[in-house]
Order: sequence, then structure tokens, then C-alpha cells
Amino acid sequence: MAPGRTQATRRGHDRAEGVDPMGERVVGIGGIFFKAREPERLRAWYRDHLGLAVAEWGNVYFDGHAASPAGRQGGTVWSVFPEQSEYCRPSGAPFMINYRVENLDEMLAALRAEGCPVDDRIESSEFGRFGWVSDPEGNRVELWEPPRAAGRSSE
Repeated sequence: MAPGRTQATRRGHDRAEGVDPMGERVVGIGGIFFKAREPERLRAWYRDHLGLAVAEWGNVYFDGHAASPAGRQGGTVWSVFPEQSEYCRPSGAPFMINYRVENLDEMLAALRAEGCPVDDRIESSEFGRFGWVSDPEGNRVELWEPPRAAGRSSE
């Protein structure tokens, strides 16, 4: 595969049997937007408990080029689940946002100490480690500690 090409874009070009005159159409996630009953309260919760740097105008900008201090992966996954999926439960929302964290155990311990509803379950796989918390509006939030990059030792 050519440098900078993803499996998805390669398939799209293969399907078209040629080069797309527009070039790369979608190259990443540009933003996540959702409604809240109490936006100010919810912004404060994400700032206070997940450490998001909420700007004065109410948004957060993640620098996609910022390297992880622990040498972890930094990709973004986009996925569609069947309507019957229970992956976002116990939330009734049809979405779940996954946030990358450097140390899942420390993050979950801090959230528990702050009184946040943290799921007791932690999943580990070749993709990393996953834990969950619910925000004040009942949205399930996934916390992801990606695996360390090859060749990096524990810090």
C-alpha cells in the first residue's frame, strides 16, 4: 500500500478502478457535536472530571498531531453499530464518545474518587484497555488506553 494510504481509501479507489479526481475525500474526524439538556453543567463536568480544556466559547480543540508522552497510538476510529447493539448501554443515547487516556487505572480511580459512576468492568485486548464512565446526562463515555508503541518501555 502506498505511504499515507489507509485500507479504507485504498478500497474506495480499488472499487472505482482508478484515481478519484477529488483525491482524498474524508481524512479524519473534524468534530463531535451533541446536544445537552444543561450544556454549561455538562461542559463543566467534562472539564472537571475528564480534564478537557473547555474554551471560553464552549468547545475543545484536540491537536491531532500532539504526540502521546507514553508513545501511544493516536488514531481515531469511526464505526457504525447495528441499531440493536447494546454497546452504548446503559445509556439510551445512540452514540458513545471514546477518549484516549494515558493511564486508564489512574483515570478510573480519579473518577471514582470524584463520585462519578464508573463501570467496574475493564476490557483488555490487542487494541489496548477500555473502561467506562457515565456523564451527568447519562451518556456512556468510553476511556481508551491505547497499547504502547512498539519498542517503547514503561515509563
